[in-house]
Amino acid sequence: MAILTTLAATAPATSAAPGATRSTAPAPAARPDFRLPFACGETWQLQTYRGHAPDDKKLDMYRVDGTTLGAPVAASAAGTVTELFEPGGLEINHGNGWFTVYLHMDRIDVRRGQQVASGATLGRLGLVGTTSAHLHYEQLYDTNGDNDGENNEIVHPVIQGTEYRLSPDGTFPQVTSTNACGGGGGGGGQPARYWVDTFADATGYAAVDCVGDSRPECVPQGKLYKGTNYVLCKRPGDKVEVGSSFNHYWLLTDLDEVVPGGKARAYVSAYYLQRWGNDEAKDNDGVVIRTCEPHEVPR
Repeated sequence: MAILTTLAATAPATSAAPGATRSTAPAPAARPDFRLPFACGETWQLQTYRGHAPDDKKLDMYRVDGTTLGAPVAASAAGTVTELFEPGGLEINHGNGWFTVYLHMDRIDVRRGQQVASGATLGRLGLVGTTSAHLHYEQLYDTNGDNDGENNEIVHPVIQGTEYRLSPDGTFPQVTSTNACGGGGGGGGQPARYWVDTFADATGYAAVDCVGDSRPECVPQGKLYKGTNYVLCKRPGDKVEVGSSFNHYWLLTDLDEVVPGGKARAYVSAYYLQRWGNDEAKDNDGVVIRTCEPHEVPR
């Protein structure tokens, strides 16, 4: 994995500028189609600072059209999570020798060995290892063949077809994400993920009709821990009722704890939301969570 040699606050944001060139030299191996590691449509400024080591290859990213602190971080391309490390970081192996590194998250929503799609939520930006909220991002190519991305294997990043070679003395470009924009779960302008607060740990199931059922498909798959979580979509199913509170909706999400052989993506009851009332399935902003498409199932 790549390790930061210096952790420091970057210079104040400057106005947008090209700061980039189109990549023309062939990559050592087929480079993945790396996208900006944030949700479709978000705009982020790419920065560096003197002592970033190397200054022209490591990127710090700050949101332009919203708040940086607490922003969800997305996988830049499909791959497998290979390492979790400090400060608030992880590494993804994308195959063909290519790796990406992400730092400064105060919450990590994936586990080592988990396969992730491009645009999949990896975690949440915090102040881990830095006093200025931002995402530290690297692309690496495994030149020594040890199936790992090392600090001396960092390359100039190519994001959405553009190669970036930033200078601490230069202007810093602003880039709008095209990550998972092509109907990868959120179609019709709806978000691919909805952030919700759950008031207690919720059991996950592979089906939405498992209340009081002992069928094999109704064996608990694991748990979603209480707190702020993302869900993908909802389906109507068996009613969960405790006292005067009830809900028929079930939310597809990625569990925090998975039983051996269980499905990491499973359904939890919308009863655990209780923010908007009975039979409501809305995110923390009051947006109605969309209905799952047929292809969106536990896995």
